[in-house]
Amino acid sequence: MNTSFEFFPPKTEKGKESIVDLIRKLSNFSPEYFSVTYGAGGSTRKGTLETCTSIMSLGQKAYPHLSGIGASKASIKEILNDYKEQGLTKIVTLRGDLPSGIGGLGDFPYALDLIKFIKKEEENFSIEISAYPEVHPDAESENADFENFLNKVSAGADGAITQFFFEEDSYFKFMDKCEKEQISIPVVPGIMPIHDSEALIRMAKICQAQIPLWLREGMEKFSNNEDLLGYGVEVITKLCEKLLHFGAPGIHFYTVNREEPTSSIVKNLEIN
Repeated sequence: MNTSFEFFPPKTEKGKESIVDLIRKLSNFSPEYFSVTYGAGGSTRKGTLETCTSIMSLGQKAYPHLSGIGASKASIKEILNDYKEQGLTKIVTLRGDLPSGIGGLGDFPYALDLIKFIKKEEENFSIEISAYPEVHPDAESENADFENFLNKVSAGADGAITQFFFEEDSYFKFMDKCEKEQISIPVVPGIMPIHDSEALIRMAKICQAQIPLWLREGMEKFSNNEDLLGYGVEVITKLCEKLLHFGAPGIHFYTVNREEPTSSIVKNLEIN
């Protein structure tokens, strides 16, 4: 089973030590790679690169994220040079969120603009893109959102990672559309383990990911966090099993820099 794990750059020295320990533990699952997020407006530019070098120093592949909104061509070119110098060969390319206090969209208002620029400047970079089985929150319509996905694939994307979801049918329907358009790049489901119900609901609201009623009601039954984690492991394990049985090329876990419950879910999948 192909797995990959996503981190965000830690802000403190203690956080940096913890992330190294986490990389070591999750490396036991022989992941395909670790990816590292990129803060709005380049706020984690240095941290993203440092975390990637930590991952590589432990013998693992690192894929940095890069968002273009609010950035200039000059700044993106500098970052691409930094990535190339460190031996980073694949980039998760995103539009990104516009940070507060920045007035313009910069030279890359859409992910498509950034993909085209990277391919023009450094054609040897491999590019992963985002996919939205439940539709991007800023999209005009489902059709417009899927058309944008097709345009990103045509621009040179080598693979895609989805936004998180909790009902397998969302992925199945998206892949049916891909099949009709003869999309051949791997589209890996992005999965959010259930760490904390309130945090999950907040996160889902921000990116407009759907939390189905059955899951909300299920989480409400558990006031004890340990019991909630156990319930979440069961729910997410079943979801991943259905996705892999369908033919998903792997699972990408949004770890939020925690070993659990991601580790337990992967162990369940390896046993089953």
